[in-house]
Amino acid sequence: MSKLAPVLFGAGTAIVAGNLLAAAVAQTHDTAPDFFLGNSTWRTRGGEVFIPVPGAPKPTSNDNSHPYVHNVDAARLGVQPTFRISDLTNPNLKQWAKDLMKRDNEEVLAGKIAYTPGSSCRPYGVPAIWNSGGPFMFVQTPKEVLIINQGEQFARHVYLNVPHSANLKPSYYGESIGHYDGDSLVVDTIGMNAKTFADNFRTPHTEKLHVIERIRLIEGGKKLEIHVTADDPDTFVQPWQGTRVYNIGKAIDRGEAEPGHLGVAESICQEGNLTARNLKSADYNVPIAGKSDF
Repeated sequence: MSKLAPVLFGAGTAIVAGNLLAAAVAQTHDTAPDFFLGNSTWRTRGGEVFIPVPGAPKPTSNDNSHPYVHNVDAARLGVQPTFRISDLTNPNLKQWAKDLMKRDNEEVLAGKIAYTPGSSCRPYGVPAIWNSGGPFMFVQTPKEVLIINQGEQFARHVYLNVPHSANLKPSYYGESIGHYDGDSLVVDTIGMNAKTFADNFRTPHTEKLHVIERIRLIEGGKKLEIHVTADDPDTFVQPWQGTRVYNIGKAIDRGEAEPGHLGVAESICQEGNLTARNLKSADYNVPIAGKSDF
């Protein structure tokens, strides 16, 4: 197991204790951007896509002949939501990937529920984790940054100013190392397995996937921008680039954090908290926690 494997939190365990976060923030370099910002979380609407970067190869996008309707918009408009159908005309995708995606598109159009990690209790991987809505919380110390995601109950470790390990064993989130570059945290991730997709269009990748993320505050600290460069020479003709923007929020906004604790709430997919969505994903063998951990 990589030393940077995700940390999973079991039922009944407080995700982040206030004294831990306070101590960690106190240790953060004064010159580094402060993504914590006084117990802030970062969230946006889930199920969205990477915004293309002008002048760079584009990430996978939606097939315009099959419009996507988000479930929130569907409820507002009184129509049925739809699933994302990938645009296979993207010239940056290699043929083997297009072949798999074409088969997947056809199955979804024929009535199969489209796979999404969040509703199937599976890890998103990198960079697809940024297609989720969060909320995310950052804990920064001089040696590492933890990126905590409420929806998946994990903390992603980004070790600062160190080289990558030799002979990595592939894992869902690989190994992430980072450094600060002016107003940005730059994260370099390798060593990922091929069990995840690169985005919400179910774009596959190989174990050669190499992702660079530049994370920075924008609009006076009101928003968080994630700039992704994804390189996989076996899947993409050239590295593609995309961005995602998250809005600031406080952990108490949704009233889910346990009294006396800062941070995000527990929302454990395998224990049935998301049962309504899990039932829709029966085709994907959603893992179920059959008994309590305590």
